[in-house]
Amino acid sequence: MDPVTSVRTCFQKYAEFNGRASRPEFWWFYLFSVLVLFAAYFVQFLLSIAQLGFAGTRISLFVGLMSFVVNIGVLALAVALIIPLLAAGSRRLHDRDQSGWLQLLMLVPCASIALIVIWALDGNPGPNPFGPPPTWTPPPAINL
Repeated sequence: MDPVTSVRTCFQKYAEFNGRASRPEFWWFYLFSVLVLFAAYFVQFLLSIAQLGFAGTRISLFVGLMSFVVNIGVLALAVALIIPLLAAGSRRLHDRDQSGWLQLLMLVPCASIALIVIWALDGNPGPNPFGPPPTWTPPPAINL
């Protein structure tokens, strides 16, 4: 599954916690979310630096207002991305025949490493209680 299809699929299944997700579907969407949030936080950081640089000038008020609007936008973006991330993570765990509730491990600092390992493992090849396997098939190996 290519990156664009993965992101599109995860947004189409925005709050769908049932079913299964392949590794590429989950990891491409995860990378997309991290990059989008990183870019948003970077803009937020630059506005904070600009606000410090213009302290005591008339531009400071305008930059402060822009910073406030961007902060609200970043918060809204993070809230908007958390639902499809949790849904894709749950579907990915279902592919491993695990409960989506295992994502609560993210609240425990060291246990979140185990969750990342589970997400990275191969899914069950056949059907399981969560449905048939995802339709994605890995590309053929390149022989050199």
